[in-house]
Amino acid sequence: MTFGFRWVLGRPWLVWSVAALAYVAAVLNRSTIGASATEAAQRFSAEPQLLSVLVVLQVIVYAAAQIPAGALLDRFGARAVLTVGVSLMALGQLGVAVTEQVAAAVAARAVVGAGDAVIFIAVLHLVPNWFDQRRAPLVRQLTSMTGQLGQIVSAVGFAAAVRHAGWLTAYAGAAALSLLVAMLVVLVVREHPPGVVVNRAALPRPTAKAVFTNPGTHLAFFSHMGTQFPCTAFNLLWGIPYLIHAQELSPTTAGLMLSLTVVSGLVCGPIVGLFSGRWPQYRTGLVLACVAAMAACWTVVLVWPGRAPIWLLALLLVVIGAGLPVSTTAFDQARDLNAAQNLGVAQGVTNIGGYSATFVVIQVVGLLLGAFGGGYGREEFHAAWAVQYLVWLISVVGIVISARRTLGAQRQACVISQ
Repeated sequence: MTFGFRWVLGRPWLVWSVAALAYVAAVLNRSTIGASATEAAQRFSAEPQLLSVLVVLQVIVYAAAQIPAGALLDRFGARAVLTVGVSLMALGQLGVAVTEQVAAAVAARAVVGAGDAVIFIAVLHLVPNWFDQRRAPLVRQLTSMTGQLGQIVSAVGFAAAVRHAGWLTAYAGAAALSLLVAMLVVLVVREHPPGVVVNRAALPRPTAKAVFTNPGTHLAFFSHMGTQFPCTAFNLLWGIPYLIHAQELSPTTAGLMLSLTVVSGLVCGPIVGLFSGRWPQYRTGLVLACVAAMAACWTVVLVWPGRAPIWLLALLLVVIGAGLPVSTTAFDQARDLNAAQNLGVAQGVTNIGGYSATFVVIQVVGLLLGAFGGGYGREEFHAAWAVQYLVWLISVVGIVISARRTLGAQRQACVISQ
């Protein structure tokens, strides 16, 4: 009996499935304010600028915690970090559930952000321990894809729960679900397969300087920045209000439309994962092509006279949804271009790229909507969404420069080794 139980715990896909479930919970919890944006504005009597603070502070905490989270991963392992992270999200969501004061809600969302910060990179930290190098890129894509199921639960299920069961019940339910996931992590997740013993004290010490000065880390950072933020900023807060008020869709239709980003990620994820594993030399080209496609789709939507047709909005959501699996290739770059003992910190730095851009876009859109009179009109939204082009420009310049430096460093290393 004992042997059979330990064998079940050691199965790679079971361990990964429970860890990925923690990421589903993370995506659900981070996007609940966006799914209940209209109700949040009413509950807290919040203007667009103040409403954006609920999400922006959460994103700031998330981004700021990435490097410490990576260091904790390198020191304590994924199981302990996942357990603490999911538990923090439960605590934060419970705080949001019971308060009617915006200051307390902001603080509670900061706790959610702190817990969320460790989840994705902790799951990625497990992948090379349980899967071989060729399969690892595909598993990383599956992780990203599976996590986005939390977006569907949030946009459809959670939004319906807020409308029909009420704020307290919906947010308390999210907290209870998170606690259940934390218990599953304790029971199932293990750092290594049975029989593998790792003496962490004997491993080379992580060196943050080596990560920060590595042009490969810079490449991963800017690759993640350019491809991740369009979908994340849309899903976290401004997507639902934009579709309802600017594009005049019903709340139900808007929630279903938002789910197209997840469907797109589910379809594109395995393709991108196989591509990244088989042709790693073309990852940068894939990232740049994705940025160009997203910018082109947004341009057509923004210049379209009047309300955009439903097919065009669907195309936009499919394309920005594909950006999420493409952004995950940045973690493949971070892993391949950094030493193993620095992997946690390198993944944390990479993750900052997309979420720092998300923070800027969410906050600037909120500020501009407030400056335009506090309304959610089509013209106001379209002017505010234009901030994305500046972020894309910065990311593309960063990708080109860091890609050249990375190639130069690799050529120099080859010369030295000869």
